[in-house]
Amino acid sequence: MTSSYSRAEVLGFRARAQQLDRSSGRPTGTAILDLGVQDSGADGARWALTNRGVGPAEAGVDELAAVWTVRGAPHVYRRLDLPSVAAAVAPFSEADAGKRILDASKPLKEAGIDNLEALDTVAATMRRVVAAPMRKGAVSARLTELLDPPYLRFCRPCNATHPYEMPFRLAALRAGLELEAQTSPPVLRPLAGFQAAETAAEQHDVVRAYLRLLGPATPRHVADYLDAPVTDVRARWPSDAVEVLVGDELRWVLAADEGALAAGPARLTRLLGPFDLFLQARDRTLLVDDRTHAKHMWPTLGRPGGVLVDSEVVGAWRPRKAGRKLRVHVELWTDASRAVRTSIEEQAQRLADHRHAALSGVEYAD
Repeated sequence: MTSSYSRAEVLGFRARAQQLDRSSGRPTGTAILDLGVQDSGADGARWALTNRGVGPAEAGVDELAAVWTVRGAPHVYRRLDLPSVAAAVAPFSEADAGKRILDASKPLKEAGIDNLEALDTVAATMRRVVAAPMRKGAVSARLTELLDPPYLRFCRPCNATHPYEMPFRLAALRAGLELEAQTSPPVLRPLAGFQAAETAAEQHDVVRAYLRLLGPATPRHVADYLDAPVTDVRARWPSDAVEVLVGDELRWVLAADEGALAAGPARLTRLLGPFDLFLQARDRTLLVDDRTHAKHMWPTLGRPGGVLVDSEVVGAWRPRKAGRKLRVHVELWTDASRAVRTSIEEQAQRLADHRHAALSGVEYAD
């Protein structure tokens, strides 16, 4: 008989699997680094790791590295894992590569160039160009000189011709390039002695990692997270994934993890960054079950962070920075006790400390 689990049990499972209930830890034992920690926004990966007990003191110098991977977004990994990660995030097939590079696929196809071949060509060119740290714009300009027309597009806002964006980003790790920390515009630099692995280690397998950290899930959820075809994800579905019911929907979780689903909510309060992995689950209606609140949580532009209390997203927050002072604006969707508000204010102080700012207060929306 298929076991059934509640929404609260699923969210509690994810919070614990992602170690949001942890007060301290090291990168070596930090689970979300297996799938990658998206490094977007003012706080990005550093705040996501701090929320899991990994601050600057716990992450050694040069122990972590940022690279463009899933959906072309910058993600942070353990530096020593990058060869395995490169194999894990590579497109599963020619069709998958075409889906991931978006509008770049059409002119390549018209020119008789396969999508995977194109990624290899861009990567080989980038490898030759970037012998030392270079700003993204300089790399792009050099590639424009070296690549054939099917790899290039005219950009109206810039009134200039550039390489297509997604092949540029997805080829960078194939080329052995990382992103220098805290650079904007991004600076690319070579990874010393880099060689991609032929196959990924099990812990970096993106399908397994999604199920382990954001399960129970369906192949569609994983495919949407990766921007990959569902057929490719199904072809790589783990043999040890077991069926469970979440509400009336059939989903899958790794067999070794099913026992942890019944543990209930994790008791914690966190101010999650806008791109924290907990908020990246592709079943948003389960994560935030009110449609109006979900629209507020995931607008087209300018996402807020999420207020997480006992594994439940109960509101949104935004930072208000003025010089060295930080004020945190919080919108709660339900009534909150004084104890909950106190815990939110403690997390706001933690954020201010993380930003090396003075907390000037927490303001609650009416």
